[in-house]
Amino acid sequence: MTDDELRDAAETAVGQCMAIEPDDSCVVVTDDERIDIGEALYDAASDATGDATLLRYPPGDQHGEEPPAAVAAAMAAADVFLAPTTKSLSHTRARSNACEGGARGATLPGITEDVFLAGLDADYDAISQHCLDVLEQVTEASVIRVETPSGTDITFEPGAREWRADTGIVHEAGGFSNLPAGEVFVSPETADGTYVVDGTMMPHGLLEGGQQLRFDVEDGYVTDISDESVREQVEAGAEQVGRDAYNLAELGIGTNVGVDHLVGSVLLDEKAAGTVHVAIGDDAGIGGDTEAPLHLDGIIKDPTVYADGEEVKLPR
Repeated sequence: MTDDELRDAAETAVGQCMAIEPDDSCVVVTDDERIDIGEALYDAASDATGDATLLRYPPGDQHGEEPPAAVAAAMAAADVFLAPTTKSLSHTRARSNACEGGARGATLPGITEDVFLAGLDADYDAISQHCLDVLEQVTEASVIRVETPSGTDITFEPGAREWRADTGIVHEAGGFSNLPAGEVFVSPETADGTYVVDGTMMPHGLLEGGQQLRFDVEDGYVTDISDESVREQVEAGAEQVGRDAYNLAELGIGTNVGVDHLVGSVLLDEKAAGTVHVAIGDDAGIGGDTEAPLHLDGIIKDPTVYADGEEVKLPR
């Protein structure tokens, strides 16, 4: 991996995705394990504005864990923030508070150099259009149903919750995206059925050899988890927040046609066109009302998605 390759990906993030201008203040928030990507983003941001800062702290223990207070304050004070971190800041109050205060930002949770290059070597204007195409098909639906050959059969009712598009284009104050980007998602009011993860899920990474993780859902809560490692993560969250740790937090549809195979990175794989992902735990940062110290995404391959009985045309 060369510095020039990292620099090209960083310039896509700073330029096309975030559109950082000379009068913007920008903070890059990173940790000890992602410092090379953090420095590449800082260097690119420094070329775009004279008000760029690099802030480094030790990696967190869990996705969705709040960062130190100084990190949260820096994010809230900046016009733009970029957060390449080992553990996700996407579903933290620090991130949502910064955006509610007018900062525009992007988180890059669990980013690796390979994923950084693969995910940022993309046409984000095209990805944005794919998001809008899917959004048009699902946004008015009362019931979304997902089925797969591996045994997924689950229905989601968005209710009054708003579908959102993670396009990677974050040019407006208060805007937010993951990078790499490319998904349409909702925090449903309720869900019922079973979903079977056969793609990627932490702590396993890419599931291989026919491995499948089964989750039963009733009235918007996960009631049974087949995998011991995932179950232990949720149980640890439940020690802090009780039943809210089992909240069915998200339904997402991948729209990034540049991601043509799964690699074991949740950040990248959940964006793969033609996949679906379902998450457990916190949804307060994506339009829900549940706060929990975890947000666990599982990627599902080969789904058929129906919106009020009509099959949704997924990007491939």
